[in-house]
Amino acid sequence: MGLFPFLNYNNNMKFLITGITGFAGPHLANLLHKEGHEVFGLVRCSNGRESDIRDIVPDSVYSDIKFVYGDLTNFRMLNNIFTEEKFDGVFHLGAQSHPPTSFVDPLGTFESNVMGTVNLIKAIEDNQPDCKLMFCSTSEVYGNEGQDGRKIKIDNTLLPANPYGASKAAIDLYMQERMINGKLKGFITRAFSHTGPRRGKNFSISCDAHQIARMMKGYQDKTLSVGNLETVRVVIDVRDCVKAYYLAMMNDACMGKIFNVCGDVPRKMGAYTDMLLDISKLEGVETWVNPKYYRPIDIDYQHGDSTELKELTGWEPEYTIEQTMQDLLDYWCAKIGE
Repeated sequence: MGLFPFLNYNNNMKFLITGITGFAGPHLANLLHKEGHEVFGLVRCSNGRESDIRDIVPDSVYSDIKFVYGDLTNFRMLNNIFTEEKFDGVFHLGAQSHPPTSFVDPLGTFESNVMGTVNLIKAIEDNQPDCKLMFCSTSEVYGNEGQDGRKIKIDNTLLPANPYGASKAAIDLYMQERMINGKLKGFITRAFSHTGPRRGKNFSISCDAHQIARMMKGYQDKTLSVGNLETVRVVIDVRDCVKAYYLAMMNDACMGKIFNVCGDVPRKMGAYTDMLLDISKLEGVETWVNPKYYRPIDIDYQHGDSTELKELTGWEPEYTIEQTMQDLLDYWCAKIGE
C-alpha cells in the first residue's frame, strides 16, 4: 500500500517521466517509486547525464529507474520508444522552462516546448491511445492577469508575458483541443511558483540560496545580488507540487481537466530572501539589485485558485515554506561542499 491508500489502483503501473534530469522530475521519480510503480526516464542522450539526479534520488530508487534515450524534437526516436515500451501514463515535465532564457532564445524555446510536445502527443496517439498524458503547463500562461490581487482561475484569459509562457500557452490550447475531440486521455497542470532542493541557481529564490550557501562556506563576500524583490508570488515546495501531479494522474475524474497547482499565502519575493538569510544566521549581508536579474517584462502579482484540484484529489500542500527554505539552503550547502 502506498502513501495514498484511498486511491483505487494496482501497483506496478508503468510511468514515463520526460525531464527526469530536471528540477521536479527526480522528486516525482522518488514518489512514484515509493508508491510501488515502475519508473522510466527520458534522457536526451546516453552520456551519463542521468547520474546527475543522484543528488536527489537515492541508490535504492536510482537502481530501479529504466532510462530510455531520445530527443523530444526527434519524432522518430520518440515513436520508437512508444512502440517498444507500453506505459500507463506519461508525466511530461521536459521543457525549456527559464523565462529569461526564452527572451534570448525564443526559437529554441518554441522548438523544445511546442514541437517537442506535439511530437510526444503524436507518438502517444499513434501507438498507445490508452496512455494518459500529464502536460505540465505553467502559471506563466496567465502573465499579469492577476495583478489586481485576485486569485487566478483556470478560465481566466491566457496573457503570457514572455516567450516561455507563450510556448506553454500554445500547447496548453493544443492539449485542450486534443482532449475535447477525444484524441487524447490526459490533463493539464498549471503550476505556480515552486522551489526546493535541486532548483537551478538561475531561478530567483534558489539563486539567493546558492549565494548565501557560498557566503556560509566563505567563498563569497556578503553582498547578495538580487532581482525584483517587490513582486508577489505564492511559493510551494516542489515535493508538494509533484504530489499534485501524481494524485491527478491516478484519478480518472481528472482526465480532460485543467488544474492550477498553487499554495495560499502570497508574499513579496523579498520575504523569501529574508527567510533564507534568517536561516543562515549570517550577519551584515547587504543586498544589491543586479540589473541582469530583472526580466524585461515582469509579473507583478500572482496567486492561483486550486479549488477543483483539492476537491477532486484531496491535495493540500504539506511542507511549510520555512521547511522548504531550510531544505533548499541545506541542498546548496551540501552541493557546494562536494
